Amino acid sequence: MAKKVLVLYYTQTGQLEEIVNSFLAGLQQTDVAVELVRVQPVNDFAFPWNSERFFDAMPDSVLAKPAPLVHFTLKESRYDLVVFAYQPWFLSLSIPANSILALPQVQQVLTNTPVVTLIGARNMWISSQEKLKKILQPLGSRIVGNIALVDKTNNLASAVTILHWMMGGKKTRYLGVFPTPGVQEDDIKNAEVYGRTVYDYLMAGNYQGMQQKLFSQGAIEVKANLLFIEERAPRLFNIWANFIVKRANRKAWLVVFKYYLLFALFIVAPIVLTVNMLLFRPFFMGLVARKKAYYAGLREKI
Repeated sequence: MAKKVLVLYYTQTGQLEEIVNSFLAGLQQTDVAVELVRVQPVNDFAFPWNSERFFDAMPDSVLAKPAPLVHFTLKESRYDLVVFAYQPWFLSLSIPANSILALPQVQQVLTNTPVVTLIGARNMWISSQEKLKKILQPLGSRIVGNIALVDKTNNLASAVTILHWMMGGKKTRYLGVFPTPGVQEDDIKNAEVYGRTVYDYLMAGNYQGMQQKLFSQGAIEVKANLLFIEERAPRLFNIWANFIVKRANRKAWLVVFKYYLLFALFIVAPIVLTVNMLLFRPFFMGLVARKKAYYAGLREKI
């Protein structure tokens, strides 16, 4: 009997759809029945963004406020595996991703079902993945594999290029000098390899060792400098989100948040990361190594 796999995803730019399709090229064999569901919000997020709409998405992303989705019906009540593909927004699950997880029909099929997460991100995904784990835990669902495809350019350059892409709508080299934004085409194509790996373990009915195999294939990488940011910045985002949703003049405060974020990203973060790298990280190499292994899915606890 064919293995039943449900794939859930939302895409705004089309990048995550490319990643999903490449991954499925390796997973979707004759003995695997894949149900592919592209979810769409009732009020979709237009692309390209404008500044106001982009930053207005921050509070609802951080506070996991779902938005209405166009109705869809799942063909099965149970699946052997669920592949949940998503993109982080503001170091949290995107609004569409949170909206998918809030649906009773999705929660039903996730209950006691193994999950593979497939992430398309600028470069930070750890805090959103930790939030996802907390959502899945009460359902008895377990993440058996995680694949995180990211922009491998350095943090500041990727921030410039992603803003160029998100606000301009074109995945081109900014000023002809900066790298192409987003996940690189070779990395997207290579997702087929990860799909084949998941296929092998799916057919065996045992996922032990799969994340280690994916890690060895380059499906995931945890960078120490980004880890330092991701363990601290979500708290600040949460403070901002809770503050802004209680304000009558939300738009004005979102403008303040925008300039705060740009200042923190381009001025504060490089200074803090340099100080951490020179003065603190050398004394905590063991702890950093354990954290990297945990977030990569190679150990259960730090």
